[in-house]
Amino acid sequence: MSDVLSQSEIDNLLAAINNGELDTDELKDQDDKKIVDYDFARPSKFSKEHLRTLESIFEHYGRLLQTNLPAYLRKNVSVEVVNSEAVAYQEFANALSNPVLLGILSLPPLKGNCVMEMANNLGYTIIDRLLGGVGTPLEKPREFSEIELVVIERILNICTNLLQEPWHSVVDINPRLVRIETNSQYAQVISPQEMTAIVTLNVKIGNVEGLMNFCLPYNALEDVMDKLNTKYWFSSMTERDETSYEAQIEDIIDKAQIPVRVVLGKSVISVNDFVCLQPGDVIRLNSKTDDEMNVYVGNLMKFKALPGVSSGLYAARVTEVIREEE
Repeated sequence: MSDVLSQSEIDNLLAAINNGELDTDELKDQDDKKIVDYDFARPSKFSKEHLRTLESIFEHYGRLLQTNLPAYLRKNVSVEVVNSEAVAYQEFANALSNPVLLGILSLPPLKGNCVMEMANNLGYTIIDRLLGGVGTPLEKPREFSEIELVVIERILNICTNLLQEPWHSVVDINPRLVRIETNSQYAQVISPQEMTAIVTLNVKIGNVEGLMNFCLPYNALEDVMDKLNTKYWFSSMTERDETSYEAQIEDIIDKAQIPVRVVLGKSVISVNDFVCLQPGDVIRLNSKTDDEMNVYVGNLMKFKALPGVSSGLYAARVTEVIREEE
């Protein structure tokens, strides 16, 4: 039952309206509540918190696509999460066109299969780029040929493998592209009435823009539903940032190749002497055979060394490390 206003409260309310302190249109808008139909025959199994977490996971995934795909397509790629919603698989399947580009994915240890749908114009653009074209989609969609499917399978495999890192904070998965389907009738991987989470990405390759949908069935995510909350996801990401990322960065830096040069000495000669140099001529340096040489890493002098020979090759033995403070 709603609260009953006293006479004094009614008088104050009327006075506020007459004075313009309250806007009657604003009060009317507050009363217009949005009513959402709820189907008790097919109750939603994905809460808003679950969908928000999935959006966060695929935002991370989108950043990986933006970083990795340009290396193969030689085009700028931008990806953003557009929407996430919970619908029955039948609704998702009915919205698919023919021909369609579907990747059936296996994400063990998650049960069952998931579906990755890519817009046809993106598929034709990728094929055109990989075959040396400028990346122009077809004006009129047609069936994908066997050769085109083999070509695009390479990119779909890359997109599938990139799913592993974003999901690491929830569960360690080993994604695998099971097969590619171009007819939606052959993609009935789950029951039509099964609830699914649909995450939609907007992908732009050069000037070509299209949607990429991921269909995640409830039965596949059922075992990790308690981990699909933003608090758990962000805490796991923070913990991972402090440990594994640091180790990975150190490992990458350890393998980086940098130029190292040893300066035997210096000399000044005229241009005429330089032009007339012949094999066997001797250039006198400003250093002796027992003097320490300067060793440069990049453009910074980092070591002192003595000249020598190792296994028949010229070598330098480091005798001193030059610290930054020096």
